Amino acid sequence: MERAVSTLDQHYLDRDLARLYDLDSGWSEDRDFYLRLPTREQCRILDIGCGTGLLADAYAARGHRVTAIDPAGAMLDVAREKPNAASVEWVEADAEGFRSDERYDLIVMTGNAMMALKDSASMRACFDTMRYHLDREGSIVFEVRNPNIDWSSQWEYDITLRVDDAIVKEKRRFVRMAGPVMHFEFDYEFSDKTFKTRSAIRFHSEDEIVRGLGDAGLRVSSIVGGWQGQDFDAVNSRYMILTATHAA
Repeated sequence: MERAVSTLDQHYLDRDLARLYDLDSGWSEDRDFYLRLPTREQCRILDIGCGTGLLADAYAARGHRVTAIDPAGAMLDVAREKPNAASVEWVEADAEGFRSDERYDLIVMTGNAMMALKDSASMRACFDTMRYHLDREGSIVFEVRNPNIDWSSQWEYDITLRVDDAIVKEKRRFVRMAGPVMHFEFDYEFSDKTFKTRSAIRFHSEDEIVRGLGDAGLRVSSIVGGWQGQDFDAVNSRYMILTATHAA
């Protein structure tokens, strides 16, 4: 499930749906990758689009100073129930407009959240936020899905989730491509109600991202194609995982 940052969908605003996020998008190897990134104890970390706070909570458990932002209050409500939530600064804000006086050693944006920024202006505003808050020696790390993969043919799924003592059926359906933007729907069936939500994500090319970072005063220091640090293959890698730093 993609986390929206710029345009909020109902499944991030409704508390019942937000509670499903950790069930259908729980801890996985991408979060292991991000958890390994801090290079020293007590790093200052900004988690943009933190969702339900799984990664922010794990960083806090290791003693890092974490600020976690998300525009969806329902997601943050779930995040504040995490074991180490009291050690995290939770902020309801979007990637484009967030500003604070803090500077961070590491800024992350996970869960393909960058793809919820559906135009170049929104992506540039997000990069401006990152540059503004990045310590001179710090790093930014985020990932997007490789646009050269045929995602539409493998996008749909049907799963059953157990919430407390109840069963929830969840379906994801591809709708259409509109240029680089993919539109899709979710259907949720609870015992006493149903939801249908609509979403869209944008596939950003490598050139577009590198250019956008450069315009914001940042530079790409590495691109890998897998969570074990595999080289990025433009044809076969499912993800582009980018690390950026200040340009000068």
